[in-house]
Formats: sequence, C-alpha cells, structure tokens
Amino acid sequence: MQYIADFHIHSKYSHATSKFMDLVALSRWGQLKGIGVMGTGDFTHPIWQKELKSQLVLSESGLFELSSEFKQLANASVYDSCKGLQRFILSAEISTVFKRNGRCYRTHSIILAPSFEAVEGITKQLAKVGNIISDGRPILGLDVKDLVKIVLTASPDCMVIPAHIWTPWYGLLGSKSGFDSVYECFEELTDHIYALEKGLSASMLMSAQVCELDRFAILSNSDAHSVQNLGREANIMNTALSYEGIANALRANDKNGLVAGIEFFPERGKYYGDGHRACNAYLTPEQAKACNGICAICGKPVTVGVLNRVSQLANRSLKEAQMYARKSYRVVPLLDILSTQMGLSQTSQKVEKMYHHILKNIGSEFFVLLDAPIQDIEKASTFEIASAVERLRAGDVLVTPGYDGVYGKLQF
Repeated sequence: MQYIADFHIHSKYSHATSKFMDLVALSRWGQLKGIGVMGTGDFTHPIWQKELKSQLVLSESGLFELSSEFKQLANASVYDSCKGLQRFILSAEISTVFKRNGRCYRTHSIILAPSFEAVEGITKQLAKVGNIISDGRPILGLDVKDLVKIVLTASPDCMVIPAHIWTPWYGLLGSKSGFDSVYECFEELTDHIYALEKGLSASMLMSAQVCELDRFAILSNSDAHSVQNLGREANIMNTALSYEGIANALRANDKNGLVAGIEFFPERGKYYGDGHRACNAYLTPEQAKACNGICAICGKPVTVGVLNRVSQLANRSLKEAQMYARKSYRVVPLLDILSTQMGLSQTSQKVEKMYHHILKNIGSEFFVLLDAPIQDIEKASTFEIASAVERLRAGDVLVTPGYDGVYGKLQF
C-alpha cells in the first residue's frame, strides 16, 4: 500500500525539543499532516521508552499504534477530513564522537528496530558506554562501527541509517565530520548499511552527483523537534504495511517501494551555502575558494556548506545525476505559505486559524500541498494562497540561500 513515512523525529526528552512532543500529539499531528508511518524517536531514553511500552500496542508486524485509550484522545482533535492511517516504527538517533587513526570524528545515526526486545538490548549496551538519560539523542564516546555491531547483535533485523549525511557537523560526509566516503567510515561493515538520510540542506539530485551513493536508499526525513515540523521532509512509500516491508524496500533500494522523496527546497536549509553567521556573510563555493575559506569581515574560517561539500566529492555533473536521482517533490510547509501570503508570523492566531480551516475543509497538509484541486484550496482560503500552492507545485519560487545555521528565505 502507498503511504507517507517520516522515520526521523524526536520526543520531548531531546534537547531543544518542544515539550508537546508526546505520543498523543504525534499521532494527532501525524494525521493532520498526512503521515502514515512515523518514527517514535528517542527509544533509548528510559522514560520515553517506558511511555512507548505503556501507550503503544503492536498493530502490523513491527509497527505500532496508540492503545484505544490514547487513540481516542488523539483522534478527538483530528478533523474527519484528515483521519487516516497512523503507525509508529521504533526509532532513535545516536550521536557518536570518537577517534580513529589519530583523528576525531562525529556522526549521527538513525536506528530502526523491529521490536521492544531489540530496543532493550540496544539500550542495555549503550547504557554501559555513556549517559543515555540526559538527552533523548545521547552523545556517546563510541566508534560508529561499534554502534553498528551493538545494534545488529540486538537484532539482525535492525537498521542503522547515517543521518543528514551532508550536514557540516555530525553528517557522515559533511565538511566537519572527517569522512569522504561511506566506505571510509564503515569499512568492512559497509555491507550492513542500506540507507542514508540526505538532510534538509541537500536534494536527491545533489546526492546523485556522488556515484558511491547509488547503492543506498536515499531518504528524506524531518528530524522534527516540534509537531509543526513533522513531515517537512518525508518519503512516499509503497510497501507491505510492516517493519519487514519497509526494511526490505530499503535493503533492496527498491524504486517501486521507495516511490519518491518529499523534500525541503535545499536552499532553505540552514547549511546549504558557505558563510559566517556572526558577520552575516554568505558565500558561494566560488567565492569561498577565492578567499581560501576565510571571512573577509573577521578573518575567521567560514562554515563550508552542503553545496560546496557536494561539489568537492561529486564525480557526476548535475545533468548526469538526473539519470540516477530518486524521484522527488519539493514542498514548503503550509504554515510557511500562509505566513508569507498573509504577511503574519506563523504563530499568529490568524495564520493558525486559516491553517486549521483549510485542513478541516480539504484534508491533510500533504494532500493540500500535493494533490488537492487548486479551486478547492481557493474556496477554503484565498486566491493568493491557492496561487502560491500552484506556483509551489510548478517550482516557481525564489529562495535566498541559508548558511552557517541561518535558514534560507522563501519568496513566491
């Protein structure tokens, strides 16, 4: 069956995450967004793991849903137009900092697990390595290869997926991480890595410029720290509704199972370009090369962004990469569109009221962004908002690029 999946999110127990990221809110907003399968996030955190066990029940093999009591709470505030499939897959993100061959490396990895038994096995071993209580995404002094061994020992059906691989810090191929290839990182364990998450500041097309990545399923996920950001990137899947169905599609890099990615405009990502936030300095790769990567204002090194890093590792042109890139749709969160067209902040009551009015009268956010008839959107909102969605679908938008932690700005 076809559904939308977001495998990488966080709970309220992760640093810098909304206190409202609990299971009831996630289930409610998953339906409002149109996400059929969502990662639980943070399963290594003891308190969150306890909540997962007490509030979730096994649905299909390896997938979970809220128990009837909590499902009733969630569904009570979901519009009939948005009610639909909502499942959880056990997931976590681990930050590893380690030395190898005299050099320091930093990586983030997503873990998918088929059962609570596997989750318990992973948690028990990671608790021996470092503190898994202080943060839902624990930072551990552990070689990422050893993380893979721990995860696969808990269950060979588990999956380790390098997260936001192009991000400068903690991205496997990022400019600050230290690795220039997947094999360089995982060495003899590379055959146990089947999928990679590209991150918000990269696109499917950009990733396809590096031929080594052809063998891996390239995923788009939100890495959401608030319910509003769920699904800002996601995956259109067509698999059996089960952990095995998902895992098999990833392992085979099956283009029929991985139908398409729903992705951010990479230019909007906060690490797309080179630059120095403190000096409000944005640089293209050519400009950064001309100044040897040094900020002309303060004389300090700039942060090398994703666009530049991809160009450093690319062995295909963009034109050549089009033959290999996974199909994708570029979207902008509906709240962003409403904020831009109404001239108000996303948190204003008028914008929130319009957002919920549209969902109530049309359907889930992804349906509005991707499929709903434009005339229906206009009836439920305004001509300007409907026109913005139409231009979004045509790719007719302008983006001022982001850099060094500053998100890019959108214009229709």
